Amino acid sequence: MYPTVAEVVALPVIRQGKPRLVAGSAGLSRRVRWVHVAEIADIAPLLRGGELVLTTGVMLPESGLGRYVEELAAVGCAGLIVELGRRWRDDVPAALVTEAERHGLPLVTLTEETRYVAVTEAVVGLIVEAQLAELRAAEQVHETFTALTVAGAEPSEVLREVARTSGLAVVLETLGHDVLAYDAAGHDPAALLDDWAARSRAVTVSERTAYDTASGWLITIVGARGADWGRLVLVSPEPPPHRHVVVAERAASALAVHRLVARDRESLERQTHRTLLAQLLGQSPQSPDLGARAAALGVPLERRQLIGVAIRPVSVLQGQTLATQEVLRDLAEATALAARRVTVAALVGVVDDTSVRALLSVPMTVGVEGVLRKVAREVHRTAASPVVIAVGTTVTSTTDVRRSLGEAAHVAGAALRAPGSQLYHRLDDVRLRGLLHLLREDERVRAFADRELGPLLARDLAQGSRLVELLRCLCENGGNKSAAAAAAHLSRTAYYQQLGRIEQVLGVSLEDPESVLSLYVALLVHEMGP
Repeated sequence: MYPTVAEVVALPVIRQGKPRLVAGSAGLSRRVRWVHVAEIADIAPLLRGGELVLTTGVMLPESGLGRYVEELAAVGCAGLIVELGRRWRDDVPAALVTEAERHGLPLVTLTEETRYVAVTEAVVGLIVEAQLAELRAAEQVHETFTALTVAGAEPSEVLREVARTSGLAVVLETLGHDVLAYDAAGHDPAALLDDWAARSRAVTVSERTAYDTASGWLITIVGARGADWGRLVLVSPEPPPHRHVVVAERAASALAVHRLVARDRESLERQTHRTLLAQLLGQSPQSPDLGARAAALGVPLERRQLIGVAIRPVSVLQGQTLATQEVLRDLAEATALAARRVTVAALVGVVDDTSVRALLSVPMTVGVEGVLRKVAREVHRTAASPVVIAVGTTVTSTTDVRRSLGEAAHVAGAALRAPGSQLYHRLDDVRLRGLLHLLREDERVRAFADRELGPLLARDLAQGSRLVELLRCLCENGGNKSAAAAAAHLSRTAYYQQLGRIEQVLGVSLEDPESVLSLYVALLVHEMGP
């Protein structure tokens, strides 16, 4: 908010004195906090830094001029203006010039008499005007981010406003230095996020908001005191003005409030992962910065083994959408925790109403099966209720991730009907169920199931019987009627009578293996739902 020495020298009141820069051009960009008229030589101890000193030199000693300039530079003086004519007629002594040049302290001479009081008034007016402009800008920032907070703006909207207001790239990261969201402000996202975690770990600040000169980062902590969860980083090569500090702090407040009042309990990390998984599953071409964004989250996708995983809760009933979402959110957090414990990089999120999806990123030199076993054990141990875990084909390209994730979802849906005790399922584990699950939306398959079971379903619906259930017991026990009767909790005589009714309704013989096989396939298709 303070003018530079160059801006002060350009003021009309000083231009009238015919100023000439005789030394210290390197310091013309120094900020002038105040103007101080001083004739005594030992003025330095009375200064606080940032002052532009005005003098005629009448009380400066003949010797010791170099020390005078050195002391001014040591306390952070912005510059020195000397009016000629009273002490020195045409030029200042060489000692002043030499020392000012050595310290980069702007030394300006005025050849015409100048009213220093007018200079003081002009510069103070410039400073006050800049301060008022800064206050107005800060007030506008407060209004803008208050509106975003009240509207419940998403983190991406908050960061977009930060970039627009400040013109700086901004990154929201976890305390573990994973990137949750960012806005490159028109710059190259790949350059912004390159090796982010390592760069971020090297930058520490002791205050909640601070500027690190070495990195050029303005950092503010996000979260309530005692419950901090992230850092907001504005990439500012130059020391930021006060309004940028206000922008950072107000944005951090908006992000903290959003997290506190979010209507669901899904963490910001899960939201970020879900967005990336949705893009990997999408039909449209992948965003060119998708790899960089995933790497910034600690999940590299290049030159890695990528495995799609689907985790489905066994106990969730169809139609209970709210309960399902609650269960899935907890399951997603449990899966992410399991991945962290096994130290495997993974994107984890809820992308539909049925399952949690995960994409594991494993180094090329590490065995996939060992990693999968460890992750699966942790998920089963951490999850609040029994789950089915399904795994897709291992791929090495992001363009193939969609196939691996889709395959895992299909396998999970098929395995859910017969979860068994396996740690995880692959496509070859679910066999016929897996094939039928892949084909379940084919109208010809649905028509086949309807033809095979239609009369029996209608009979159960009309009379409240359980013929379909009894037929399933027969099929699941491989045609063994005694075992099927026990599974149905009926005597063999009563069960045989019910089998006779099934044969009568369907017009088939249950002694024929092909008929039993066709009915079993139809039952599997029917169980999968629409």
